[in-house]
Amino acid sequence: MPLIETTTGSLFFADHRAAESPYPPVVLVHGAGGSHLDWPPQLRRLPKASVIAVDLPGHGKSPGPGRNSVSAYAADIIALLDLLKIPQAIIAGHSMGGAIAQTMALDHTGRVAGLILVGTGARLRVHPDILQRFLAEPEAIAALFKDWMWGENAPDSLRQTGYEQLLKTPPEVTHGDYHACNVFDVMERLGQITAPTLIIGGTADKMTPLKYAAHLQTHIPNSQLVTVEGGGHMMALEQPELVAQAIQDWLTSRCV
Repeated sequence: MPLIETTTGSLFFADHRAAESPYPPVVLVHGAGGSHLDWPPQLRRLPKASVIAVDLPGHGKSPGPGRNSVSAYAADIIALLDLLKIPQAIIAGHSMGGAIAQTMALDHTGRVAGLILVGTGARLRVHPDILQRFLAEPEAIAALFKDWMWGENAPDSLRQTGYEQLLKTPPEVTHGDYHACNVFDVMERLGQITAPTLIIGGTADKMTPLKYAAHLQTHIPNSQLVTVEGGGHMMALEQPELVAQAIQDWLTSRCV
C-alpha cells in the first residue's frame, strides 16, 4: 500500500494487483470527502482482477490540497497510470468518482478500457445548503448525511463510520469536492463515450436517484444497468457481495 510521487503530487493507493489477470487493471475512485475505504474488501480484492484503490489528493492517506474540479482529479488518475506504466485501465467511480471516470472516458479516451459507474450521474448538482454551510458547520452536514447517504436497512454502525470518515477529510477539501460536483455536467456528451460501461444504481439512493443511472444507460452506448434493490448512495458498502458479483459478471462477459 504505497504512497508515491506523481507529476501532480503524492498519491496513496491500496495495491491489489494480481500477477496475472484476464482483465485490464481496475482503478477504484471514491466520491466527495471519501477515501479508498469507501470500496469494501470484496471490491478491492475482486477474484482474478488487478485492482488499485486510490485516495484522491487531500483524502485518506494522500497529502496535499484537494482539487476544485473533476478534470483536475482526472489528471491525478492519469498521472498515477503513467507512473505505474498502465496504458489502459477500467475506471470504477462512485459518486464524484463516477464523474471523474466519465471525464477520463471523454477527455482521455485511449487510457480507458471500460467504465464502472456506481451511484453517480452525468450531472451532480449539490444542494445550496451544503455548499453554503459545510465549511462553517461540517459536523451538522455530516449528521444529515447519516440519513441521506444510506438505505433504510443500513446498520447504525455503517452510518456512524461514514459520519466519522467524512469528518476525517479536511472541510476545505470536501467543500472543494462539492464545488467540483456542482459544476460537473456531461449531459450532452454521453453519446461520445465509447468504452464498455457498467452502471450500478440503488433504488433507495437519495443523493443520486436511480433515474440518474437510467439516464446514463439510455445515453451511453454499449452500457448495462444493474439495479441494487434497497441500495442507498453507499450501496457498495451496504450490499458488497451483490455489487461485487455484478462487477465480476460484467468483467467476465465484456472484458475477456
